[in-house]
Amino acid sequence: MRCAILTRVSTEEQTCPDYNSLQTQREICEHYVEVRRDKGWVVADVYEDAGYSGKNLRRPGLQALLRDVRRGLVDVVLTYEIDRISRSLHDFHQFWSVLQAHDVVFVSATQAFDTSTPAGILMLNVLLSFAQYERELTVERTTAKMLARANKGLWNGGFVPLGYDYDAASQTLSPNRDEAKTIVAIFD
Repeated sequence: MRCAILTRVSTEEQTCPDYNSLQTQREICEHYVEVRRDKGWVVADVYEDAGYSGKNLRRPGLQALLRDVRRGLVDVVLTYEIDRISRSLHDFHQFWSVLQAHDVVFVSATQAFDTSTPAGILMLNVLLSFAQYERELTVERTTAKMLARANKGLWNGGFVPLGYDYDAASQTLSPNRDEAKTIVAIFD
C-alpha cells in the first residue's frame, strides 16, 4: 500500500525550527505506516502545506497529492487529523470524491474511523462538522475582536494607509500632515 502523507499548518510560525508542527505530524504518520509495514504499507511521498489555512483546497501540497492520486500513484492518503485536509464539509467531500473515484483509502493517524462502513462514514461527517464549526467560530471571534478594537479606536494592522502614521505604543493611527496634503490633492 503506497501511502501519501499530507501535513499542513496554518501559519509560518508553526514551521520554525524550535517547534515544527509539520515535522511532528509527519513523524506520527510515519510511525503509523511503520506499524502497518507487515501489511505492505510504505511511505510513497510526503506532501506539505506550510502556512496554508484549511479554509479551502487551493494549496500546493494538496494539489500535488490529488494529481498523484489521479495518476494512480497512491493507495492510501494519511494525515495527522482530518482537519489537515479541510475544515469545510463541502471541500472535504470534493477531496474524498477524488479518492473514491480512484479507490484510494483515507486514514487519519489520530482519529479512528473506517470509511468502508456506514458508521465510519457517520463518524467522518461528525468530525468534519466539528472542524467546520471550529473554523466558523474562529472567524466569528476574530471578527468580533477586530470590531471591538476598531470601536475603541485601535488599529487592526496591515499596511498603514496613506495619510496616517502608526503609533505602536498606543496601537492607533494619527494623521500625517504632510501626506494629508497629498490625500486632499487626490480627492480634489
